[in-house]
Amino acid sequence: MTKSQASLATDFQLANFLPYQLSIASNAVSGLISERYRARFGLKVTEWRVMAVLGDAGSHGGQVTQRELTEATLMDKVAVNRACKVLEERGLIARVANESDGRSHLLALTGEGEAIHSEVMPTARATERELCEGLDEAEEAALRSMLAKIRARAGILTQQTGT
Repeated sequence: MTKSQASLATDFQLANFLPYQLSIASNAVSGLISERYRARFGLKVTEWRVMAVLGDAGSHGGQVTQRELTEATLMDKVAVNRACKVLEERGLIARVANESDGRSHLLALTGEGEAIHSEVMPTARATERELCEGLDEAEEAALRSMLAKIRARAGILTQQTGT
C-alpha cells in the first residue's frame, strides 16, 4: 500500500461515504413507510412496491411478469417472488398464464388490490410531502435530478462490471 493509499484508508469515515448515506436515508424512509403501510394496510414495503408497479401498469391496461417487477423495483427476485405469493394469497393480485411466453405468468391487481392501491396512494403522497417539507421546490427538483443521475450511473457501472 502506498503512502497516499494508506492516507486515504485512514481518512475514510463511513458516515461521509455517499453509498452509505444513500443506504441509511433509504432505510430510514423505508422504515417510516413500512410502519405506516403495515399499521394501516398490513403491507410490507416489498409488497407495496409490487402493488405500486402493478397499479401503474394497470392504469395503462397492462399486466406485468415477475421478471419485469424485479427490473422495475430493483429488488431481489426472491423478495419479489415472496411478495407476490403473499399478495396472491391475500387476493390482492392475480396470476394468469402468459400466452406469449408459456414459462412465465402475468400479474395484475385484483379488484380488492386496486381498492387498497387507491387507498394507499394518498398515504404515500402525504408521506412524500412530509419528507420534502424542509426543501423548497428547487431543492426538491435538484434532489430528484441528482438521485436519477446516480441511479443511472450505477446502472451503467453495473453493466460494465457485469455484476
